[in-house]
Amino acid sequence: MSTFSLDPGPDQIAVRDWLHGFAADVIRPAAAEWDEREETPWPIIQEAAKVGIYSLDFYAQQYFDPSGVGIPIAMEELFWGDAGIGLSIVGTTLAAVAVLANGTEEQIGTWAPQMFGTPDDVKVAAFCSSEPDAGSDVSALRTRAVYDEAKDEWVLNGTKTWATNGGIADVHVVVATVDPALGARGQASFVVPPNTPGLSQGQKFKKHGIRASHTAEVVIDGVRVPGHCLLGGKEKLDERLARARERAAGGASGSAKGKNAAMATFEASRPAVGAQAIGIARAAYEVALDYAKTRVQFGRPIIDNQGVAFQLADMKTRIDAARLLVWRASWMAATNKPFTSAEGSMSKLYAGETAKWVTSQAMQILGGNGFTREYPVERMHRDSAIYTIFEGTSEIQRLVISRAISGMPIR
Repeated sequence: MSTFSLDPGPDQIAVRDWLHGFAADVIRPAAAEWDEREETPWPIIQEAAKVGIYSLDFYAQQYFDPSGVGIPIAMEELFWGDAGIGLSIVGTTLAAVAVLANGTEEQIGTWAPQMFGTPDDVKVAAFCSSEPDAGSDVSALRTRAVYDEAKDEWVLNGTKTWATNGGIADVHVVVATVDPALGARGQASFVVPPNTPGLSQGQKFKKHGIRASHTAEVVIDGVRVPGHCLLGGKEKLDERLARARERAAGGASGSAKGKNAAMATFEASRPAVGAQAIGIARAAYEVALDYAKTRVQFGRPIIDNQGVAFQLADMKTRIDAARLLVWRASWMAATNKPFTSAEGSMSKLYAGETAKWVTSQAMQILGGNGFTREYPVERMHRDSAIYTIFEGTSEIQRLVISRAISGMPIR
């Protein structure tokens, strides 16, 4: 078992420095262009694939790092470079985590490599959970999956929204309801293989931030997938549904405490998302610090004023506190320690709120310059806004935490 440490080992430091160099040399110079274009930065993804950053092997190495901090370190550095491009590079991992969290070893071996493709032919994957009427309330999903026993196929129908890489992905992982009476407990995840008839891209969203990352609706119209595309397999699903029905018959809620297909994915990814937010916050803080030391007003650098210096002190303090929460949650997950106080949600909540606040302070320190696109902090501020919304809003994180610490069904 790994002992919790705040001192990364030589392997983690080497990876951190390597990623920082890629972020500084490749991602940052391209950030403004792809933000304006609002298009998937395929050339940057391919560069990442060629050097080994965009690959299943790289993310697996970080994911299984016994220290637990491999993924947070990687996320922070890439998103320090740029959040939109960073999300384009790591967006596939959410679908990969869905397969890792819910799939069999055979399914992991089959589908995870296909999600990334090769350096010469890069692919992306999409995790499709949210729907027009079901975002935070995952129990309200309307996408249905019906089993056709005669053909050993599942038939999927519905519409997904807010899907990163939705429609342009080679592999889609879709969360669907198998038994509506069981609410969130009646859901399962399905892999939709490349070029499956009936799956198409709907509306592509024009977003406030993370514009280089493709976000769209996914229309699922009579999609048929083989039985082996049900993550975890039908036998395991039938057993889980039987237990849920027994609880329901005994008077327990259909959305009773326990994992479902969507939440198993989000629980595994929340600290990583917090690390992304820290990368954005750190980038904005560094710009503001450098600006405050070089911007002269009334005959002296503006950092000589306590008003500015104290802002920067608070920014640095909150960034470091957020990183500590993320590292703790990541280490706990890696060592199979239960989140008894919703430590994963704590890390994502605080890091997301910190990114939004720090980027706002950075804009204030830069004054009018901070409001222009000549400086990157306005883009960082736009990018940070999503971190209090996606992967569970800040309000949902607080709900999860308050339930965990109180043991009460707070609504």
